[in-house]
Amino acid sequence: MGDFLWGFWNGLTAWPLLIAHAFHWWERFPVYNVGRDSGWYQFGFLIGAGSLFAGPARGSRRRR
Repeated sequence: MGDFLWGFWNGLTAWPLLIAHAFHWWERFPVYNVGRDSGWYQFGFLIGAGSLFAGPARGSRRRR
């Protein structure tokens, strides 16, 4: 469960860190933690990174 939560957290923070890495800021913080690379970490990372897109996609539906 701990690896899932770390993966979820790293997935949520992946987008701002990716932008920071593009401008060479915060080089000491990796976007993806290779040391925790397991199935649960990867699943949490995907859920966390994709959760930013789930809100706008779900909110675009019109209700009648």
